[in-house]
Amino acid sequence: MPAIEVQGLSKSFRTYKKEPGLSGAFRGLFSRKYEAVHAVKDVGFTIEEGEFVGFLGPNGAGKTTTLKMLSGLLHPTAGSARVLGCVPWERRDEYRRQFALLLGQKNQLWWDLPAYDSLELNARIYGLTQEQFRKTVDELSAMLSVGDKLSTAVRELSLGERMKCELIAALLHQPKVLFLDEPTIGLDVVSQRVVRDFLREHNRTRRTTIVLTSHYMADIQELCERVIIIDHGSLFFDGRLADVLDRFADFKLVTVSFLPAAAPADASRYGEVVESSPGTLRLKVKRDRVIPACKALLDELPILDIDIQEVPIEDIIRQLFQRT
Repeated sequence: MPAIEVQGLSKSFRTYKKEPGLSGAFRGLFSRKYEAVHAVKDVGFTIEEGEFVGFLGPNGAGKTTTLKMLSGLLHPTAGSARVLGCVPWERRDEYRRQFALLLGQKNQLWWDLPAYDSLELNARIYGLTQEQFRKTVDELSAMLSVGDKLSTAVRELSLGERMKCELIAALLHQPKVLFLDEPTIGLDVVSQRVVRDFLREHNRTRRTTIVLTSHYMADIQELCERVIIIDHGSLFFDGRLADVLDRFADFKLVTVSFLPAAAPADASRYGEVVESSPGTLRLKVKRDRVIPACKALLDELPILDIDIQEVPIEDIIRQLFQRT
């Protein structure tokens, strides 16, 4: 049985449209105008146990709303979903003990208490024994290198240290499904690396099913083979990350270095010119034209170096969001 099954999931909110001015506020006391905002529209997908899936979309696409429905925090307007065989919004203890939701912009640790105290409280809530609690905290804190920070008040921790402690809190009860919403937001490159390595290892060793949203494409590239892309609340793409390149990027980047005096009179005949400077030329070349273009460049110019690259995945995703 898949870990997550979603069919036709939709969520709409009714928002009040206030007319401007004092008179508008007064009229609103007796007659109000509402409009429906469709946050999620007919989304469906299946995620198998142990998969690490990237959940992508621009701001306002419906990513967080979907995760909140799968966590049981929101009831859908229509559709169905099952996570580990349970209906999330029924909020049964059987389900709540098997998943965790980590929101990168919201704290679950008590701000004025040491992180260890909050972790101990969570352990009591989940019914962990003292031995289970200590073993898990020791293991996770060692992997995240924050063992010496657990006795420090949360408000005195750096953002990276706080996020690592939040991860420990989310994984304390060893959930089978983990929803991560922007876990590396605002972190420096070192902390991002530590968090990525930790999540990769945890997924590999524990077979935890993880759904990750992130605006840092490095997170997605390093951790997720599969991505689900939604926009304006609807499913846009579901498949391997590598297929995004094949499907939506029909060109490659070719960079050549040559003697400055030998600059071509018309470089556009090799491909679309992206950048041109004395001795360097960067081109966008259709995939089926890369080999002929490189051969022509080598035959006609005194080439010192040639480099062929795929288009950066973040550029492709950005273009997709702008197009949709």
